[in-house]
Amino acid sequence: MFFNSQRIPELEGLNFAERMQVMRTAADRLPVPKKLLLNIIKLVILFVFFLMMAEANDWRIIPYAIALIVVYPAITRPLTYLLCRPDLPAIRRELEQATDK
Repeated sequence: MFFNSQRIPELEGLNFAERMQVMRTAADRLPVPKKLLLNIIKLVILFVFFLMMAEANDWRIIPYAIALIVVYPAITRPLTYLLCRPDLPAIRRELEQATDK
């Protein structure tokens, strides 16, 4: 599992903007079932935390908000990298060829 795009071997040697462009393109090209799975997981995480926040009183909402800010990317980012990883080499080549022209 990769928590940071810098550690993905297929993206070695790219700067941050280039890595994000490759990842964005890969995420856009995910097949519908994978994209649906990823979006359902994101929705479940948000739903659970917002339910907990709705039941919290006044200042007790703060720990839930902080937990959401930490947990949401910690779960969704590695899943996105995992689902997109098979397509990264081809997308990287395409983007490199497009910039060479």
